[in-house]
Amino acid sequence: MLTSERQPSILPGNPPRQHQHLGGLSELTQSWLEAIGEDPEREGLRKTPQRVAKAWDFITRGYQQELATVANGAVFQVEGSEMVIVKDIEFYSMCEHHMLPFFGRAHIGYLPNAKILGLSKFARITDMFARRLQVQERLTAQIAQAVQELLEPSGVGVVLEGIHLCMAMRGVEKQHSATVTTSVFGLFREDSNTRKEFMQAIHQR
Repeated sequence: MLTSERQPSILPGNPPRQHQHLGGLSELTQSWLEAIGEDPEREGLRKTPQRVAKAWDFITRGYQQELATVANGAVFQVEGSEMVIVKDIEFYSMCEHHMLPFFGRAHIGYLPNAKILGLSKFARITDMFARRLQVQERLTAQIAQAVQELLEPSGVGVVLEGIHLCMAMRGVEKQHSATVTTSVFGLFREDSNTRKEFMQAIHQR
């Protein structure tokens, strides 16, 4: 799937979460345990609501991050225009439909137009959008748009390969299926040779 439609601006973050939200998550987890027929007071579950609250605070921390903060000034002026590719970036996210994990690898390429980004920031950008309730299609588009807005390059290409537990452990129960999504801007969409170079590079092992 190739996408290049303009998405709503992704630069602003959300207001900082208040500490008391962990207590709310703990209470909800306790109610959920009771709803499925468990005893939240038994030894193995007594501290589970607090653990779950802390885990979800970490899993969804991307809601509290902003692109400018994640980039942290690591945008540098350059003269070169050769393709830059960062591939095999591991990501973990949560499907918004069933709230089950999906995970995999992200591959990001761009053609610099006077600006480059510190390499580690591509992993941080990926995490910022992955650590939310997501669908893989939107996650792919958000990463691509972030690179586009931050660097204004001549082109951007992003490919995500993901394994979805909502397909593996429920529903169709297909453990070996993978989902591939692609989002491209600029020359990555307009020039087939640029796109071919990118796709060949990310599949080289």
